[in-house]
Amino acid sequence: MKKPDTAAKILRAAHRLFDREGADAVTMRRVAEQVGITPMAIYRHFPNREALLKRISDDSFETVAQEWRGRSRQRDTLKRLLATQEKYLDYALAHPHLFDHAFSARRDDARRFPEDFRTRRSPTFNVVADTLAAGMRQGLLREDDPWDVAMTLWAHTHGLIALYRAGRFSYDEAQFRKFYLASIGRLLDGIKA
Repeated sequence: MKKPDTAAKILRAAHRLFDREGADAVTMRRVAEQVGITPMAIYRHFPNREALLKRISDDSFETVAQEWRGRSRQRDTLKRLLATQEKYLDYALAHPHLFDHAFSARRDDARRFPEDFRTRRSPTFNVVADTLAAGMRQGLLREDDPWDVAMTLWAHTHGLIALYRAGRFSYDEAQFRKFYLASIGRLLDGIKA
């Protein structure tokens, strides 16, 4: 088995810090301590802290997208859509700091709707838009712009998760999950053909 190179070790250490403590914890000094190198050595692999944080976010998006694509083998389009949104909730609850950084914090490098999404720059959003487009072609979903419908779906699920994480629900996690899935089901019922 191949030993991870220094860049991979840096990423893994930075990801662990990020996951446990948030973006502010990812300093070159702390990452270097975790890896056993000098802080200056990190700059051979990442030009600055922002590039390291962007790589962590990009890798996280790609990991989620791979899981979603794996679920795309499900034949039922509506079940496939529901599965992507459930995985989104799973991600948010398992990785709250990454979720907040990726979706709730203002970032200059964040993708913008509609141009970045319509040009397929979002690996996760592509899966949802493609699934919606397939459902529309199959006559299961009402004809509409799949990118706009994907944003509507995402805004709905993101809003529910943000409200839950902000303490606006009195539900425990199991109760919230049940409400969340039922709410998405109601939204999907509204776009059926």
